[in-house]
Amino acid sequence: MSDAVEVRTLEQLRRGLRIATLLVAVAIVFGLGLSAMLRRLDVYEPALAQVAAFAVLGAVLAAEVVLLVRRRSWGAPRLAVIAVVLAASALSYATLPDGRTSTAVDWIFGAANWVGVVVLLDRPLRSSAVFLLAHEFTALVHLLVFDEPSREALARFATGSVSVVGFPLCVAVVATILHGLSAAAAASHRQIEEARVAEAVAAESHRRRQRRFAELSATTIPLLKGLADGSLRPEDPAVQRRCAIEAARMRRLFAEADTVQNPLLHELRHCADVADRKGVTVELDARGQWPAPPLAVRRDLTEAVLTTLATADSRARVTVVGSADLVSVSVVADCGEVDLPSPAAPGVQVETLKTDDMVWMEARWQPTRQLMNR
Repeated sequence: MSDAVEVRTLEQLRRGLRIATLLVAVAIVFGLGLSAMLRRLDVYEPALAQVAAFAVLGAVLAAEVVLLVRRRSWGAPRLAVIAVVLAASALSYATLPDGRTSTAVDWIFGAANWVGVVVLLDRPLRSSAVFLLAHEFTALVHLLVFDEPSREALARFATGSVSVVGFPLCVAVVATILHGLSAAAAASHRQIEEARVAEAVAAESHRRRQRRFAELSATTIPLLKGLADGSLRPEDPAVQRRCAIEAARMRRLFAEADTVQNPLLHELRHCADVADRKGVTVELDARGQWPAPPLAVRRDLTEAVLTTLATADSRARVTVVGSADLVSVSVVADCGEVDLPSPAAPGVQVETLKTDDMVWMEARWQPTRQLMNR
């Protein structure tokens, strides 16, 4: 049995116990209690107090039915409801004839206990125990003060207390056990879910690292191997340009994992940072609003910029203009010849213009056209 099924099963058992306890309380209050009160209504002084006490217990049980149907608990009003139940018990004993405590005339002795347990069923066991003791204490005070505490009366009270306290307390014990099992199962389920999430996050991180390594293996790793075995010289200007380009690509690769509102501008800023570190003055200007391009499109849009910025001598200007129909990334810089691979993403076009000492490059992407082609 899985943890989720176990949690649902325990919740169903708790709800079933709540329904069963309510049915027992209704049967005792409206069956045994009501019939005992009506048969001896003429002996109460006054009888209206007993009717009021019964109405209180009936109203509490009716409220429990409503809460049960709506799958809710008593919440904050619980203590007030328990106080009302104990007050109804005290009211009944105040108008009970002398010498009738824990007899058939004392109908509330075996009725109010079940009503209180219904209200406290989802609370810790001590709550039900304290209520039952308070209910018992009310009857005992009436017995000792208003009745003749004979041996027979005390024996009758003790015998009746076994069922009045024992049976509801057993139900409260079962409810407490089910509550503990349910809480333990829920905690275990949460721990398993957290472990699964952590495992999924670790697996996804590993896949990302492998993907990044594969992306770097085509250009960066051969460059590092050449520098390590001496086949490439660090003082060679061409090698230096390759190193600058690969550094910009790595910065862009790391920036792709960041969660930002505008990933295209975020990655362009990282590309510009590489040029800024080597003393190139970079201006970045963004105008308009545009949808976030997919990762493959962003790489094609930024490839011309990072290559140009990495090889610029002193100054460069990057301009991003976007709308819902077009995203354009252009760069002007004083650099030499720039060799760019063809765009891999569909819908991306790159144009280049070379003058004596300046290079202008623009990469464009049309989101609506790409969506129509799909």
